[in-house]
Amino acid sequence: MRDISQFAGFIETCGKADFSGITDRDVRLFVSSLEKNGRSPATVSRCIASLRAFFSRMMADGYIDKNPAVEISVTNAVKKPPQVLTGREIEHLLEQPDDSDHKGSRDKAMLETLYATGIRVSELIALDETDVNLVTGLITCRNGKERNIPLYTAAVRAINHYLTFGRPKMAAKEERALFVNTVGGRMSRQGFWKILKSYSEKAQIKSDITPQTLRNSFAAHLLENGADIRSLQEMLGHADISSTQVYARAVKKKLKDVYNKSHPRA
Repeated sequence: MRDISQFAGFIETCGKADFSGITDRDVRLFVSSLEKNGRSPATVSRCIASLRAFFSRMMADGYIDKNPAVEISVTNAVKKPPQVLTGREIEHLLEQPDDSDHKGSRDKAMLETLYATGIRVSELIALDETDVNLVTGLITCRNGKERNIPLYTAAVRAINHYLTFGRPKMAAKEERALFVNTVGGRMSRQGFWKILKSYSEKAQIKSDITPQTLRNSFAAHLLENGADIRSLQEMLGHADISSTQVYARAVKKKLKDVYNKSHPRA
């Protein structure tokens, strides 16, 4: 809404009273004004996306015949590389929950599962108890295309401990969710974010990490240790391999930085 309001103010200064007569030239002039005022490529890209969606709705409602923002783009937008934790930071984070406590056993199982599988936080909290097979060491993720993802041994142990020790005392009767909150219902996104933030502070991790950071770290660490990109794409559930290639580029950049810093003739 701020982006659209800003555009409305811009076209008003250009002498146009409403959106019905907007052309792609008006949008380009607006984009140019944002760039001249020092707005970042990412901000300009967001503004264009907001206008494109707004005009698409105007077309659907019959107010305009053509979307004037559909062919506008920012060619110099630079995407930030994915935030990735070091192996030591991951280990320190996973050491924080006290699994002798019911909540601690749940928290450790959640963190281990997220790093072991690279699933999204929405997929983590959507897991049911029946989606985990500790004998085969697999979880079944049913968000969109169903996929089976391996669990490393420590994650299997953490989940097993939680299922036998923590969850029976926490889950409400007949609750299907694998990970439950303090009142026995399914864990929420917000609840997990708070848990992650608390443990990252205890681990004294300086960067402001999110659940996506653990997903990024899972992907980058697998690639660093020889995983092929097609297998990683399948585990992450990416429909387009270009989404997975972001991690490959980040790993290559890291290796190049290490080389330039460490090689005596670099």
